[in-house]
Amino acid sequence: MNKYEHKSDYLVIGTGIAGLSFAIHASKYGTVTIVTKKKNYVSNTNYAQGGIASVISDTDSVEMHIEDTFKAGVTHCNPKAVEILVKNGPERIEELISWGVNFSFVEDDSGTRKLDLGREGGHSKNRIVHAKDYTGQEVERALLEKISTIDSITFFEDFTAVDLLTEHQLELKKSTNKTTCYGAYVLDNETGEIHTFLSQYILIASGGVGSVYLHTTNPAIATGDGIAMAFRAGAEVADMEFMQFHPTSFYDRNKKGGVALLISEAVRGEGAVLINSRGKRFMQGVHELADLAPRDIVARAIDKELKQSGEECVYLDITFKDSAFIKERFPSIYKGCLERGIDITKEPIPVVPAAHYLCGGIVTDLNGCSSIKNLYVSGESACTGVHGANRLASNSLLEALVFSYRAVQHSSKQDRKNLDSLPSFPLWNKEGTFDLEEWVLIQHDIEEIKRTMWDYVGIVRTNLRLERALRRINFLEEEIIDYYRRRRVWRRLVELRNMVTVARLIIMGAMNRKESRGLHYNTDYPDKAEKYSKAILQNNRGDINLKKLEEISF
Repeated sequence: MNKYEHKSDYLVIGTGIAGLSFAIHASKYGTVTIVTKKKNYVSNTNYAQGGIASVISDTDSVEMHIEDTFKAGVTHCNPKAVEILVKNGPERIEELISWGVNFSFVEDDSGTRKLDLGREGGHSKNRIVHAKDYTGQEVERALLEKISTIDSITFFEDFTAVDLLTEHQLELKKSTNKTTCYGAYVLDNETGEIHTFLSQYILIASGGVGSVYLHTTNPAIATGDGIAMAFRAGAEVADMEFMQFHPTSFYDRNKKGGVALLISEAVRGEGAVLINSRGKRFMQGVHELADLAPRDIVARAIDKELKQSGEECVYLDITFKDSAFIKERFPSIYKGCLERGIDITKEPIPVVPAAHYLCGGIVTDLNGCSSIKNLYVSGESACTGVHGANRLASNSLLEALVFSYRAVQHSSKQDRKNLDSLPSFPLWNKEGTFDLEEWVLIQHDIEEIKRTMWDYVGIVRTNLRLERALRRINFLEEEIIDYYRRRRVWRRLVELRNMVTVARLIIMGAMNRKESRGLHYNTDYPDKAEKYSKAILQNNRGDINLKKLEEISF
């Protein structure tokens, strides 16, 4: 085996909560290799402030959590997947505590120490387990420390996955009707060399797609790499049109785009209210839960308020709460806002919606299996059917934990083969390419994708906007693919290729859904609701052309 070829029982692409928890469980059954494209483990998990939704309180119930999830998802959720999610929640929370996650606790009137349960939009009960307002960061810390004690797990930092390895690269006929995944070509960002990672089981846990939008709460690395790779390899993807815009990101007048400071829904859960520039509340009468309505409803209400008033932002006011409480409950948000010139104990926070979370992704079954053999998916890259047309707040980290665990359990029961039996893939072919990192061209295309998606495929859509977006993205995609084929691969070019693929999938999903539901609001279909279905996008060849779109029921 040459130095650019690596073999392990499990290959994990991504280091958020989905990938790290999967790796810990998988290490009981074999060797695990983790690749991450950043050195400091930047992920959407790290950015998660609110917490993890789970039925912990005696006043709560599985049935209520399921009902809240369905209401938020506008009845587009997979019932069995939601049931699995909710019922397995408490066990996964206990597991995190056993791994060293320091959640916030309180003492009740009898002096008994209990988890401090917060509340967020769409929830009928307090059920958000949290570590103040930096839950994701705390979970990530504990999981990384746990992994550091496991010898069978190997990290490759600053490595970017380029393409999945299937029969396509070997020009072999498939042994069954299913494509099989054997690993991935992965770029060493520092040296520019492409390595071959071979494995019996592969997990895509590479996170979301927020960076295809101009304004997002996601880190810059959220470029939809896993979804784009899986689609090129022939995996089914679905519900890409359901892009969640978080209602409250900090509005910074000095910034014209990029990563926005997230103002957690937990702030509204503690009583904060949305007001306009005149100090008037506007969520009352919009929804029975007012400021704690599901995210799609709040985001559209803010969008409408801004369009009617001509203002650049609305405001989130929690100043009526005790100053000490605010600083203790929301230390990260307090500090972040103060650095931007706002003392949230004394003045309301300027906020606007920003691209936050993709509810669709690579289609999986209830065990995290994709339509490609040996390829599992978990976290934001997956479409499990849990979130439906709009994710209920704080269900995302729970989904990652539950379905990563199920994926490992499923893989552990499969017939194991010797690693030496894995096929030998050719080294990455650099012939006919040359080094020329024309950054200005790459950056221009990235900015055009972001602007196009923000202007035409945002909170409120129309058929005309979607048609314009598709024309622009189609043109960009042709240019980018041509450029990609003639240049040496480097990280930003890989990301650009993935971004344009994901952007196209989002647009095609939106064009195919002739209704308004949840996060997909099209003014040409304001009142029309179709049957419960999901739009499947499939590519069996690994090229850039979409096959015919089909609607299927779960």
